[in-house]
Amino acid sequence: MNKFSNLTATNPKVRKVTDYILVIIGSAIIAVAFNVFLLPNRIASGGVSGISTILQAVFGWEPAYVQWAFNIPLFIAGVVLLGKQFGIKTLVGTVFLPFVVFLTKDFDPWTHNALLASIFGGIGVGLGLGIVFRGNASTGGTDLAAQIIHKYTGFTLGRCVVMIDGLIVLTAAVVFDIEKALYAIIGLYVTSKTIDFIQVGFGRSKMAMIITNKQEEVREGILHKIDRGVTKLSAYGGFTDHERPVLMCVVDQTEFTKLKQLVKTIDPSAFVVVMDAAEVLGEGFKHA
Repeated sequence: MNKFSNLTATNPKVRKVTDYILVIIGSAIIAVAFNVFLLPNRIASGGVSGISTILQAVFGWEPAYVQWAFNIPLFIAGVVLLGKQFGIKTLVGTVFLPFVVFLTKDFDPWTHNALLASIFGGIGVGLGLGIVFRGNASTGGTDLAAQIIHKYTGFTLGRCVVMIDGLIVLTAAVVFDIEKALYAIIGLYVTSKTIDFIQVGFGRSKMAMIITNKQEEVREGILHKIDRGVTKLSAYGGFTDHERPVLMCVVDQTEFTKLKQLVKTIDPSAFVVVMDAAEVLGEGFKHA
């Protein structure tokens, strides 16, 4: 895996092909999750897919056609109003996702339980979006609409996304019922958490900031007993204005207890601040 990661990082052609493969795979996963979980249970959890779910219920319109009808004009508007930063990969996601929705429209639902559908549909959509994002692209749709609104209103991008998805969920509550809207909110939440997982993975680490009068002993212990790097940061005490260097160290979750015991043994009065590090890139951890 490391050899492949290094190859994609150093070879632009391999990286480009890999990105397109990720966009196609991610879009396909989103489309299947939509057809087997969300659409049959009428869970409109935001985005163009949520709009297509509502319009299919009200007018009987084919969801794939609705998604094309929204995605393609939004992509063109995004290019015209925001510039050409979206590229061909986003266009591929914009067009390919509804295409797979059309191809898989006759798949039987995997569950008729709305709660299960919202959870596993959210996982499927989040998994697909996370993979597409790893391909440095997006599936267009309301994400582009949010960026356009953000540019011309001054609202934060996050607020624009929430406004659009919230309006879709509110419409679902009117068209279907409140319960369906609540399931849609569950789907949105699960999707966001799944995207986070795909982006940073399970590999949680701990970052410790250590202030101690025995910094050399602590530094030596971290380097040789835990076998982790340590960085000395220049700092000054706010009360005394004396120089008080801070040792910064990042360790794996499983090594944290060992680090804590090491510092306590060397200097029981040491001041230690510990933070979660969602993603650590570099030697000893994950390669970029």
